[in-house]
Amino acid sequence: MATTEISWTAIVEEELADLAFAELPATMKLPALPVAVTEFMQKSKQPDTSLKELAAIVESDSGLTLELLRHVNSSAVGLRHRASSVQQALALLGQRQATIFMVTTGMQAAVRARQSKLIHQGCFWNACMQKALFSKEVAKLLGADQDMAFAGGLLQDFLLPVITNDHFDDYVQYVETRNTQPQLLTDYERRQFGWDHALAGACLANRWHLPEELVCGVLMHHRGLHMLVDARLRRTSVTAVAIASLLPDQLRQNFTGLEQLVLLQQKWPAFDLDAIVNRVDELHRESGLPIKNDFPLARRCRSAIERQHEICDGILKMNVASA
Repeated sequence: MATTEISWTAIVEEELADLAFAELPATMKLPALPVAVTEFMQKSKQPDTSLKELAAIVESDSGLTLELLRHVNSSAVGLRHRASSVQQALALLGQRQATIFMVTTGMQAAVRARQSKLIHQGCFWNACMQKALFSKEVAKLLGADQDMAFAGGLLQDFLLPVITNDHFDDYVQYVETRNTQPQLLTDYERRQFGWDHALAGACLANRWHLPEELVCGVLMHHRGLHMLVDARLRRTSVTAVAIASLLPDQLRQNFTGLEQLVLLQQKWPAFDLDAIVNRVDELHRESGLPIKNDFPLARRCRSAIERQHEICDGILKMNVASA
C-alpha cells in the first residue's frame, strides 16, 4: 500500500484516542522546541510564504544556521552544488526535506539542553543516529519514505533523557533488574506509569504539529517485527523505524532485539544484517553531523552476527556430511 493512500490523521486520532496529553503527569518537565523551529513550521504551512522569509527565520538561530549549512554541504546529502547561504540551502533541500531537518535538529537541541542523570547524552544520540540510518536502509528495502524513516529513527526515543530524569528511581530499578527479569522497556513503563515513552513522545510530537507519519513512527516504534504483518503500514517508514528500534542501545529496551534481527535475516533474503550494519557505520562517518560514532554499530552487533555465521557454517557442514 502506498504511503499516499494512508490517512495518517485518522491513524493518529485512533491511536491516541485513549491518552490525552493533559493526562500525562503535570510534574513532567517537557522540552520546548526552539522558537525558530516553531516559527518555521507555522510559516512553511502558509502557501504564500517565500523562501526568503523561511531563510530569515532560520538565520535568527545561529545554531540552526550552522547545522543546516553543514548538513546540506555534507557528502551524505549528495547534492551537486554547495550552499553558501541559508536560502540556497533551503532551495537545494526542498521544503519537505528542510522541514524534516528543522524538526529533527530542533528536537535534538531541546533534549540536549536538559542534563540526564541516567542517560549519557553522547551515547544516546550515537545510538539514535545509528537507528536513524538503519531505518533509512530498511525503508529502501520496503520501498518506503526514506527521509521520514530517518527522522522517525532519530526521534523515536527523544523523550527518554527527560522522562528518566523525572522518574529516575523507577528507571534505575528497570536497569538493575533487566538481566534477571528481561522485559520490554515499554511494558515496564506501562506497569509503572500507565503510559510509555512512545505514547508520551507521540502526544508531544502531535501537539507540536509535526508530520503525522512521523508521529506514528514515534508512537509505534516499540512494536518491532509485528509491524511487518500490519496490512496498512508494513511498507511504510513506520515499519522501518520499528525494525530499527530492535538495535542495541544504552537501556537495552528490547532485551532480544538483536536476536530478532538475526532471525529476520533468515526469513527475509533481502535483509542482510551484516551489510546494513556496515553501511550504517559508513554513512555515519560521511554524515558530517556532530554526532560521534564512538560505539560503531558493527561492534555492537558483532557477537550476534558472528553467532549467526557459526550457525550457518554448522548447517552447511552438516548438509555436506550427509550428502
